[in-house]
Amino acid sequence: MPRPTPATKKAPAPKKKSPSVTYGGGTPDDPWVLKTPSLSSEYQAYRDEAADPPALVVQVGSTRLSYRLRAIEDLTAMLKKAGDWVPLGNADEGKPTPEGSVEAWARSPKNPVGGYYGLRKGYRGRFANYVTPVLELLGLIELEHGPKNNRARSAR
Repeated sequence: MPRPTPATKKAPAPKKKSPSVTYGGGTPDDPWVLKTPSLSSEYQAYRDEAADPPALVVQVGSTRLSYRLRAIEDLTAMLKKAGDWVPLGNADEGKPTPEGSVEAWARSPKNPVGGYYGLRKGYRGRFANYVTPVLELLGLIELEHGPKNNRARSAR
């Protein structure tokens, strides 16, 4: 049997099995290749701890979005406190969000950062669409994967 070459070598498996992740380590050199909660679109994400503030960077086609890295811990805590399923409520920046949704929380002046977790004006929306699959991969939340109206809840 021939030795695998870099082109045929299998990518490392994710640490947690998730329908949202294809492969990757979550670093700039080895980003996670994820799917949105509806499993309809693929994107890449990685932690950039050297950024100021530290960021979760998301690459969707040619568009780059970034969210505060602390969103991972903060959203996990919010979902744990909620105790049940919370609708995602995906929406672009400037579009209305359903009250009580993950997206509304990620923009609320009452969240731990006092407003948007998104770092780039004009590209601060879609938080629920791109951050929740990362939390699912890390084993922190459960995430629904229907065609629309998905929800998340704490895994603990």
